Amino acid sequence: MLDDAGTVERYRQAKYGWLSARTYPYAEHHTLRLVSDWCVWLFAFDDAFCESDRRAAEIARALPQFYAVLEDLDAGSEVDDVFAKSLLEIKGRIAAYGDDEQLDRWRNVTKDYLFAQVWEAANREDEVVPSLDDYIFMRRRTGAMLTVFALIDVASGRSLSADEWRHPGMRAITESANDVVVWDNDLISYAKERDSGNSRNNLVNVLAEHRHYSRQEAMEEIGEMRNQAIADMVAVRPSLEALGSEAVLAYVRGLEFWVSGSVDYSLTSSRYTDAWRAARQRPTR
Repeated sequence: MLDDAGTVERYRQAKYGWLSARTYPYAEHHTLRLVSDWCVWLFAFDDAFCESDRRAAEIARALPQFYAVLEDLDAGSEVDDVFAKSLLEIKGRIAAYGDDEQLDRWRNVTKDYLFAQVWEAANREDEVVPSLDDYIFMRRRTGAMLTVFALIDVASGRSLSADEWRHPGMRAITESANDVVVWDNDLISYAKERDSGNSRNNLVNVLAEHRHYSRQEAMEEIGEMRNQAIADMVAVRPSLEALGSEAVLAYVRGLEFWVSGSVDYSLTSSRYTDAWRAARQRPTR
């Protein structure tokens, strides 16, 4: 998926395996490798495919091959695109380690993630800063968190039933955890994105544009938003504990590991720390 030695070395330096280790610390070796490979696929797809020079229309025209892989419509045909090939391989491992229900959940949210990349690309291409409501709605999809949350019960070995997955409390805690992780990422990745074409797809700039906040005011508002989402997770947890399901509790713990582990990883990975160091070295005016 990475086409030059410099990019490969940059990925090695970023130590993406530590993200999976921190966010799935309960996983066995084979499922830890699975979730680690999926996280790397998402990073590579985001960097090398979506945030390259491809226009929104080009990304949209590429979607059928990925949807075909996810929907098993490619049986008997050759898959040429390197991202589609690796997606096919990962899907096969999810099918081997999980059940049909788990595979379907992952497939559905992955299709949402892929479609959302067209929206992000259109914002970059047309230099549009989306409205706050649109941004929050779509960020829950562009961030790919639902795709990694869908692998929690595969990694834990405790499969959620369909009724458990659709429980209102599970939906609420999943949405809150999603918000926390992507808003943390908007803060942590701001130094990396502020001067890039993707800067419009960052909550700091959305708040600055539509509420006329300073950068500091926007960051403080995001901090308050993520703290409220944490409080919402804490508030709903007792109702989920009352269900008496080990699978539900394992899923909730998996969300909590993602909230803490993603921050721990981001504060030590060169993917973000290199940009922070570069920002500190810029001359102030």
